[in-house]
Amino acid sequence: MMSRSYTNLLDLASGNFPAIGGGGRGGKRLPRVMTVPGIVSELDDEQANSVSSDVPSSVAQDRIIIVANQLPVKARRRPDGRGWSFSWDEESLLLQLKDGLPDDMEVIYVGCLRADVEPGEQDDVSQALLDRFKCVPAFLPNDIFAKFYHGFCKQQLWPLFHYMLPFSADHGGRFDRSLWEGYVAANNIFSQKVIEVINPEDDFVWIHDYHLMVLPTFLRRRFNRLRMGFFLHSPFPSSEIYRTLPV
Repeated sequence: MMSRSYTNLLDLASGNFPAIGGGGRGGKRLPRVMTVPGIVSELDDEQANSVSSDVPSSVAQDRIIIVANQLPVKARRRPDGRGWSFSWDEESLLLQLKDGLPDDMEVIYVGCLRADVEPGEQDDVSQALLDRFKCVPAFLPNDIFAKFYHGFCKQQLWPLFHYMLPFSADHGGRFDRSLWEGYVAANNIFSQKVIEVINPEDDFVWIHDYHLMVLPTFLRRRFNRLRMGFFLHSPFPSSEIYRTLPV
């Protein structure tokens, strides 16, 4: 008999999950599996036989796509109310990650902006961020963002990963499946943004933290040999603790 968590993953992989809202080149290559910590320097020439995407393979250098909940960019509306101004967030850990990468490696960021951008402005903002900062914003509908971030991430995952189990239903103990569905819906939106810019035969995808733990499933379903890494910025609980999560 298959476990419930396994059947949930089958649902995700098949796309049969309740929807919420509308919402070749030569040279050095990143290894498929990292075995030595430190700066990425040991590179292989293995050719990846993955399914192709809509993006042509015409990039002239190694490239990494860093995906996280938030972009390392500050956004402010201009004083006259017409448009936005953007700048790097120098304190962002994601921006500092570039110090450990080769100087000639192109870095693309995918994540949310810490600002509410009206739907009519999103296309212009997306193009400006891509052109100037190599950033791809993921715009989440308000209802999905609330269930994804304030709900499942902060009420379920963060306490669980820090061994903070609820002791009563009055203190966040009752599991709300709609929050899980919002989490999955948000991860699916992130996957679509990655797919928009990825060259699966050459790019390496580096996914960060517990906000995006379902994202690898969506990407692997589309590109079965995609080179992908995941880094968790918090401790992972013991199996006895993690198994209390009913998904």
